[in-house]
Amino acid sequence: MKKLILLSILFQSLFSYSQEFGRKDSLRGYLSPERACYDVSYYHLKISVDPKEKFIKGYSEIHFEAQSDFELLQIDLFDNMKISEIQFEGRAQEYNREFNAVFVNFDRLVKSGEKTFIRVYYAGNPRVAINPPWDGGFSWEKDANGNDWVGVSCQGLGASSWWPNKDHQSDEPDSMLISCQVPPGLQCISNGNMRFHDLRKSTKLYNTYHWFVSYPINNYDVTLNIGDYAHFGDKFISGNDTLDLDYYVLPYNLEKAQEQFEVVKPMLDCFEKYLGPYPFWNDGFALVETPYLGMEHQSAIAYGNKFRLGYLGNTRFTAGLGFDFIIVHESAHEWWGNSITANDISDMWIQETFCTYSEVLFVECTYGYDAMIEYVKNQMTMAQNRRAIVGTPNVHYKGSADMYAKGSAFIHTLRSVVDNDSLWFDLFKSMTNHFKHQTVDGREVLDYINKKSDRNFDKLYEQYLYTPKLPQFEYELCGWGKRKTLKYRWNAIDGFDMPLKVTLENGVFDWIYPESDWKELDLSIWKKDFQIANHLFMIDIKKLQ
Repeated sequence: MKKLILLSILFQSLFSYSQEFGRKDSLRGYLSPERACYDVSYYHLKISVDPKEKFIKGYSEIHFEAQSDFELLQIDLFDNMKISEIQFEGRAQEYNREFNAVFVNFDRLVKSGEKTFIRVYYAGNPRVAINPPWDGGFSWEKDANGNDWVGVSCQGLGASSWWPNKDHQSDEPDSMLISCQVPPGLQCISNGNMRFHDLRKSTKLYNTYHWFVSYPINNYDVTLNIGDYAHFGDKFISGNDTLDLDYYVLPYNLEKAQEQFEVVKPMLDCFEKYLGPYPFWNDGFALVETPYLGMEHQSAIAYGNKFRLGYLGNTRFTAGLGFDFIIVHESAHEWWGNSITANDISDMWIQETFCTYSEVLFVECTYGYDAMIEYVKNQMTMAQNRRAIVGTPNVHYKGSADMYAKGSAFIHTLRSVVDNDSLWFDLFKSMTNHFKHQTVDGREVLDYINKKSDRNFDKLYEQYLYTPKLPQFEYELCGWGKRKTLKYRWNAIDGFDMPLKVTLENGVFDWIYPESDWKELDLSIWKKDFQIANHLFMIDIKKLQ
């Protein structure tokens, strides 16, 4: 069981835009006593989907262990979804709603350590996705043959937009059963392995697909993919183990998919090298074609890149390299995001920064070191530097989009400062194993890096993650001919003293140690030959004079 970690009520606002928060935000983001009092162990989501009416109905069975004595707990379900009854031990329980929170009043005291469950019956028209997956919900589409094609994406929005649950990232079930009934002629593809496809026409369960997830899963990863799918499979061999690869695509895209998805096995080889074994081995790896671009749904990755290279055919995102960005990025989330999940969405950078850096590792593994450097330089150009990467805790407020490319470039910068690739790759791989199948705070990850490297990078973390601006390297090169004096310093947060590489002689990079006060260093170098290693460090540079 992933342990619940109580978050502090310290609201971080340093260098971020002013933001008004209210009761609704606290109900969504704060691990209140009504949430902390129970630990979810298992969900059974049983749901029927009517694409014609864009309507769903069913129940969510929430199994939990009480962490303290209580008579009141909070679950979550958007207020446009109607609850018909909440049952406990076969009896209907009273409840009241506040915004998207549901407070269940038990008719007896639930004792600490008790293992029990409630069943929440509900129905409604769930939110329609506006710009999925970023502004998500249900995508009710038609394929080219006129068949219904339905998908769900809800990261950020919340799984409580369509099914009742404890919608806080700090609590994941050990396992989950998803039972999805769809109209005849359609399939429902979900997470994990399909246990049973009910085709008994004599019952009300005809065409129900039962999918079982045998690992912890975060709520927003739970998904439904409904359509007329063609399936093909493959095997990934790792030592003496075999990983099932399953692919679900629209029938007319089968040949394109068979070619496009050939990248999966070499990609998994690379990720296993740097991140360790695929973390959901028994549930298998799957790509499912969706009507939206993509999402890291655990063991059922949403794929909507239209079988193109780059990002919908734009290779700017891949620095001109010819690989499918969505497959690589979303698959990396199986390690960072799915296996390792942030306790609070304010630390969403853990998932996106390390996932985006995993793209860098894939490029180095596949195309070599020089191509990796070009890839990171391309990421550096995408930084906006307007708002901090870390968000505000306890109110469901994530940091800026810089958690992607800028965050990755910061991790690359850390690698350069460590300056020991053997240590660095060991650290990175051991970290994914150390936090495997856990929810974590950002500080836990940062402390792990400090401990494994035997360095204190707190000032770097503060500069790059908690403030929007890059450290600025100010310098002046004075003198005649090859007799030069380098004057230099950092313009950054107090105490920032990151070492930096420059050319102290022609073509050879070496370390200098800037601080906030000006320093001087005599060099023997032509002005045209002086370089700053800004391919290794993400910094702002200001040349004086």
